[in-house]
Amino acid sequence: MIKQSRITLFVGHYGSGKTNLAVNYATHLHRQGKAVVLADMDIVNPYFRSKDSEAELAALGIKTLSSPYANTNLDAPAMPASFYGIFEHRDAYAVLDVGGDDRGAVALGRYVPMIREENDYEMIFVANAHRALTPTPEDALEVLREIEIACKLPVTAIANNSHLGDFTDADTVLASQDYVQKLCELSGLPLIMTAYEQRLDDALSDKVPCPFPITLQKKYY
Repeated sequence: MIKQSRITLFVGHYGSGKTNLAVNYATHLHRQGKAVVLADMDIVNPYFRSKDSEAELAALGIKTLSSPYANTNLDAPAMPASFYGIFEHRDAYAVLDVGGDDRGAVALGRYVPMIREENDYEMIFVANAHRALTPTPEDALEVLREIEIACKLPVTAIANNSHLGDFTDADTVLASQDYVQKLCELSGLPLIMTAYEQRLDDALSDKVPCPFPITLQKKYY
């Protein structure tokens, strides 16, 4: 069972799939009967954003917040004032989709004092063992540490979201387990979920630790 902190942040390297996990986790909390708000803090990635699922999430009653200037030509897109309400009111569970790598995590820094003050958060580093930019657990650990330095907040858990896009099958996920186990050992952090598409659940649910079947955002198809 995933620890249900009031604030859950998803961080990771580009292409790790953190945005899709954020959307799925927000939906997961909603199904548990929680009031949920999803904050799209990714101001640097023009391809996959939590905001892309805004209509589907709204239909469930999940509110989505994002910067109106993200993906524009502004050097430093502004965060909307509504983001502060996430930390000031505490009347809903908050899921934060943080930008990729240390560059994206910088935007989180302004909210860290409020997150630390409340002290009810989980910051999950999303790992993809098949990502070319992080071919070894040591490489992934370096990215993790860079993110921690950039946002001044420690990661608390690891999510295994290893995939090969459309070519992902059960063996793809199973082959990643040694990589992620080593990353957990190097970082001293627990594995909080092993994510995979719902279509693979029969093949994986009893073979991987902390199974978390997911549905892909429409933009991924």
